Amino acid sequence: MTNKDKEKIRYWRKEGLGYGKIAARLGISENTVKSFCRRNDLAGVASKVHVPVCRQCGKRLVILAKHKEKKFCNDACRRAWWKAHPELVYRQAYYPMVCVHCGVEFKSYGNKKRKYCSHACYIAARFGKEIEK
Repeated sequence: MTNKDKEKIRYWRKEGLGYGKIAARLGISENTVKSFCRRNDLAGVASKVHVPVCRQCGKRLVILAKHKEKKFCNDACRRAWWKAHPELVYRQAYYPMVCVHCGVEFKSYGNKKRKYCSHACYIAARFGKEIEK
């Protein structure tokens, strides 16, 4: 288990995720996650009641009835936090592709049916124009 995996486990346990969900996300054994959590005093974190605070600035958040729990106090804090923690984004929807027009390999996020690496390649293939560089 790498240091990044350990950091992700700590983060997800504090967010309230169970051992099984964390193990599935990391692709490791549930028992490995359990033993790591026990050794690092993270056992039972999911069941504890916590006071919601902004992940970025630590400001206390207001809880509204029948609303999803907030994690940030405003959009600026949300953007700043995700920019500082890109490794914690759980992205499964990356698909390796090859551009039909130019043959360049690229990754498509969320679209399995994408054919072109860029709009310029699409225009060139559709209308027979050369790509301007």
